[in-house]
Amino acid sequence: MSKKIFIVTGEPSGDRLASKVISKLKKNNNNIEFLSVGGTHLKSIGVNSIFDLKEITYLGFTRVILNIFKIKRKINQTVDKILEFNPDILFSVDSPDFTLRVAKLVKKKNSNIKTIHYVAPQVWIWREGRVKKIKDFIDHILLLFNFEKKYFDKENIKSTFVGHPLLDNDDKVKIDLAHLNDSDKKIISIFPGSRLSEINVLMPILIQFIQLMDSKYDDFLYVFHVTQEYKNLINQYLIKSNLDDFDIVSDENIKSNILSKSTFAIAKSGTISLEICNAGIPSIIIYKMNFINFFIVKLLIKVQFANIINIINNSEIIPELLQSDCNAQNIYKHVESFITNPEIGRAQVSNYQKILKKIKINISSAEKVSNILNESIN
Repeated sequence: MSKKIFIVTGEPSGDRLASKVISKLKKNNNNIEFLSVGGTHLKSIGVNSIFDLKEITYLGFTRVILNIFKIKRKINQTVDKILEFNPDILFSVDSPDFTLRVAKLVKKKNSNIKTIHYVAPQVWIWREGRVKKIKDFIDHILLLFNFEKKYFDKENIKSTFVGHPLLDNDDKVKIDLAHLNDSDKKIISIFPGSRLSEINVLMPILIQFIQLMDSKYDDFLYVFHVTQEYKNLINQYLIKSNLDDFDIVSDENIKSNILSKSTFAIAKSGTISLEICNAGIPSIIIYKMNFINFFIVKLLIKVQFANIINIINNSEIIPELLQSDCNAQNIYKHVESFITNPEIGRAQVSNYQKILKKIKINISSAEKVSNILNESIN
């Protein structure tokens, strides 16, 4: 009789993390049935989702509040499906405001379902009190960073440091990129976000930045790294702007190959920054949300920086252009300073590589998590 795992994610980055783990698990154990709340990454490895992930992906407090009843319905729908599926393991990934609410209700209704959560809530940033509540419904929590363990040890919650999958040095599929960049232009990789709301805020700013660059430089190609579902939308933005020195990629192997050959990267604040650092590419971080959301965040968070590398270092290694600082002129000034003074980029890379050494593990993170799932289900 086959075993069952239900995977719950809440946004594209979690979907991607989950797919890396499940892909490894499938190779080691072909006797597991899967179902999920997932997106394109899980779908690509044959894991069906009970609804489209876009239905629960909202940016900022105000949009969440405006859609709170819809989110609650989706939580209840997910819980009902999990109980009906009756898995051996509920594997929740990141997005704690959705996934942990689901796990709590499932555990309450069926305590026999083992709950394993991957990517601990960032209690070191805000809402540390969540740790005590998690103890009641999470059997095992998997940590991306070793400094997180003390928070869960304090409450006697089973936890394991598994490293960050975006720092895994998996063998990359070598791809010929000549068709993409046949003019030998230098590549600037751009990551405009994986949520519709982020894309709509950042794309006009990024287009203005490219226009500023084009007024002075003609030797750059701007490659947008996007999810498959928003590839057409970003293409529409760029075509309407009359730019012609761009390309758009959604395939993960192509993305990683392009990133490794990039001169510079501009990324929406988030986990992608770790992947950029792992590739050894200098970068800046950008982010913008409405004033109310930003005001609430500033009231609640306990850290000075948005980027994990800067947080761990307790000083800014990677420039953060947030809110009013997130504008085309500022992005242009920072990028120009890096490309005209290569030593700035080399210093940044050297500094963040020291941080990466502290948070990497010897084994692949995805492999370690898949091993834990495999051991837990047998």
